[in-house]
Amino acid sequence: MALYQAKISIVHKAEEGGYWAEIPAIPGCVTQGDSFEELLTNIYEDAEACLSVD
Repeated sequence: MALYQAKISIVHKAEEGGYWAEIPAIPGCVTQGDSFEELLTNIYEDAEACLSVD
């Protein structure tokens, strides 16, 4: 797994519970999680997916 450094600059508390976040430097990189820990895991996975070249 490649490591990327990205700043999660926008984290929101979701109205229905949990959190959602986006990395503005990577268009379309938005994710959610039921807990903050899950959100962090998801954002790293999504950043990797958004930056991967197939």
